[in-house]
Amino acid sequence: SDSLLFLCARRIVANHPLPALPALPAHLYPILFQAAFLDGRPLVLRDLVAAWPFPVLNFQRLVGRRELLRDHPCKLCVQAVILAVVAQLRQDVEEPGRDSSGCRLRVLDVTGLPDDPAGRAPDGMSVWSGTVALAKACVEVSKHQREFQRRGSKRHKGRSGAATAAPQPPGVDVHADLFVNGTSYGILRDALQTAAAGPLRLKCREFQAEKLSLAGIVSLLESLDPSCVRRVDLRFRNLGLTGLSVILPHLSRFPELRSLKLQYSNVDVRRLTPESELGIRCLAGQLGMLPSLRELNLGSSRLSGNLRQILCDLQAPLESLELAFCSLLPADLAFLSQSFHAAALKRLDLSGHDFSQSLLEPLRLLLEETSASLLHLDLMECRMADSHLDALLPTLRRCSRLRFLGLYGNSLSTAALKDLLCKTLELPDLCLVVYPFPVDCYKPLPPRRPAGSRRIYEEPMDGQRLAAASAEISQMLANSGRTDVVWTYNPYGHGALDYFSL
Repeated sequence: SDSLLFLCARRIVANHPLPALPALPAHLYPILFQAAFLDGRPLVLRDLVAAWPFPVLNFQRLVGRRELLRDHPCKLCVQAVILAVVAQLRQDVEEPGRDSSGCRLRVLDVTGLPDDPAGRAPDGMSVWSGTVALAKACVEVSKHQREFQRRGSKRHKGRSGAATAAPQPPGVDVHADLFVNGTSYGILRDALQTAAAGPLRLKCREFQAEKLSLAGIVSLLESLDPSCVRRVDLRFRNLGLTGLSVILPHLSRFPELRSLKLQYSNVDVRRLTPESELGIRCLAGQLGMLPSLRELNLGSSRLSGNLRQILCDLQAPLESLELAFCSLLPADLAFLSQSFHAAALKRLDLSGHDFSQSLLEPLRLLLEETSASLLHLDLMECRMADSHLDALLPTLRRCSRLRFLGLYGNSLSTAALKDLLCKTLELPDLCLVVYPFPVDCYKPLPPRRPAGSRRIYEEPMDGQRLAAASAEISQMLANSGRTDVVWTYNPYGHGALDYFSL
């Protein structure tokens, strides 16, 4: 329930303009900001930012703990904050040293804004659109500064006739997560390159690029402030070993880089050649130049038998390793079991491997070694049947800190899922299990195989059977007092457990 102070704040922000805003005590600004954001009052937010009495405005700290960023429309509100900062800086450029009505803002932190890429919320702001809005703001303020300085150069000449430099406003650093693709590349490049020393400066925390050219990726990486970057995510770009050898050296300038995601990079070393062996050694050496690296995603690379060679130069153990659809061999899992990574792993994604045959025992041994640390385990689409899950269950039960278990896309029966539920109730931290449609919930029709494909299309789902199985699972959770655990057959919409939240 809301506090009396928060209810009063909501009442106040319902009216615009706010009464006597500069005279309000500073400690009321955060609660007024929360209320204005909750109720979608962009004009109030604009006024609050214009008189912000603190050096830092952090969205997550102000409203994230109330889950307002996720549960309420934010596009207009975020835009209002950005525009208020732009207006403030434009005035500072034109009147350096002026009384800024008490505004002391020097850092605007908009990291952690929830992504809404599919536009599910009509008023939501995606990371892409937020990136574009911030980039345009940086370019606009820098352009205004240059134009004002050019117009006023004659007015600031000293006795010698030489132009004297006008005092520079301190400006504002904007900490943000950036997502760029071919459409937004130009504006972000301009913002990073022209605004680096301008009044509004982008400081990237997490950098995500999709389907950019090799030269474009390198250009942006070279333009990022190296002090803030903690994650680089390059996806859907067929870089291959050659492309990675061009990009990875540029990452060594980021001392705080902890997470590197390279899924869909088209690395294929299943058939070694002298060139690919050299590429693997180069990749290993470049990964070894990232001393803070703790998360690595090589999803959809074909690494068969080469995992040891790729990870051999890492300076510290990984805590998150995503190897979905990587064509791993038993030797790769054996290496992981015996490596210094095993005891440190908190997140492990081995989806897309066939654990119905020779990989099952290496997987069991690996889980034994990770059982004390593992929080998140993805085994989706791994061709597991009831007998394979039964073989893993004793080891899964020893993963005492497990929070997430993903089994979607495996051929498991309702009976096996109920047994899994009963035997994992003892795991105190388990909060989310994504289970497959039970095999006994399909209509008994002959399976269909598309021409030229090894994949069998699943039979039509029997909705009544699925509903009955789901209800039975829910009832078992209720009877056991574990309503805090979510069991679902929907793999989407629950928010993946991010490495930085582990």
